[in-house]
Amino acid sequence: MEPRFLLLSDVAAELNVSDSQVYHMVRSGELPAIKIGGRGQWRVERARLEEYIQQKYAETAEWVRGNPLTEREPE
Repeated sequence: MEPRFLLLSDVAAELNVSDSQVYHMVRSGELPAIKIGGRGQWRVERARLEEYIQQKYAETAEWVRGNPLTEREPE
């Protein structure tokens, strides 16, 4: 069974980005997370990560529709 909450390093591995990029995403509010424990460790709920990924797919699809590839002129 997969854990409900992920460390930021686990999220970074899932997204294939750096730990510092995930920390920035969490601190900016882009990726929902909670801060727990006396030392304030960040955790991302797996369901929220999946929602985030789906949101990014939708944003990317919208961007692609608005920025179509143009055919290059033959040389």
